[in-house]
Amino acid sequence: MFGFSKKAKDVSQAEARPMPEKPAETGLLGRLKQGLARTRVKLGNGLGTLVLGEKEIDANLFDEIETQLLSADIGIDASNQIIGNLKLKLARKQLADPTILMAALQEELAEILKPCSLPLEIDLETKPFVILTVGVNGVGKTTTIGKLTKIFQSQGLNVMLAAGDTFRAAAVEQLQAWGEQNNVPVIAQSSGADSASVIFDALQSAKARQVDVLIADTAGRLHTKDNLMSELEKIVRVLKKQDERLPDEILLVLDATTGQNALSQAESFHAVTNLTGLVLTKLDGTAKGGVVFAIAKKMQLPIRFIGIGEQVDDLKTFDAKQFVSALFSE
Repeated sequence: MFGFSKKAKDVSQAEARPMPEKPAETGLLGRLKQGLARTRVKLGNGLGTLVLGEKEIDANLFDEIETQLLSADIGIDASNQIIGNLKLKLARKQLADPTILMAALQEELAEILKPCSLPLEIDLETKPFVILTVGVNGVGKTTTIGKLTKIFQSQGLNVMLAAGDTFRAAAVEQLQAWGEQNNVPVIAQSSGADSASVIFDALQSAKARQVDVLIADTAGRLHTKDNLMSELEKIVRVLKKQDERLPDEILLVLDATTGQNALSQAESFHAVTNLTGLVLTKLDGTAKGGVVFAIAKKMQLPIRFIGIGEQVDDLKTFDAKQFVSALFSE
């Protein structure tokens, strides 16, 4: 933080320094705006230019808005809902000018996300709270686990990791590196070991050590491969034999850069594992962040976290209001 010196010579020295460049916005909203920059240009700025540049609100404008929504990967279902509600408001004389229309559009977007804005709550009544992370290859599951570990530690919780991805080269080593970085134990077996067995052992160890949170990694798998999806079912069965409530949370990690394909993944994994939450990563690297709305509309599942950068603290708890504000605020 900057302070003011009481000494005249210090003031003179401060005045002599060159003026710094305008600093990057700070705070959660500022960080979100930076992380969602590409989607912001595609969606927020695109809609703003389109709507606020018009003098008349008519059917043609609504068609152009719909096209813009679809091009931003918001999806057909969400776009239809938004346009339908806006047309109703127009018929009721509630959209007097483009500025009001723009505000109403943002409200409609927020309403789609609102039911999914449910932060993950760790129930410690029965330890450990078990989180099973699933997803296709390359979405960032292991990195997400490392960042989640940091979040839970900041809340005063102790964490254990289970290296359930026993097939990908260096997957165990990558998770162990996160364990060392965060100073948490990692339960692992040899390469090719049965994933359900690794996670079972980790559960027993977590119970013995009175660990608060156990996060289990799993091998990345294509949602179209039945045999690999069956393995996930086995892991869930093994956990439920220990306690019917387990796993407490099944988190699907999705790569936002894949756009509508992320929605297909969510549907397939949900059918097999009955997901309880979603994490969307790599939002900082895509203009397809509108897929968050498509997923929220179709899946109606809690979006627990979003990834807006590569730093360890760039995994943020999802908040619908802040997300929309970051896309549209100046």
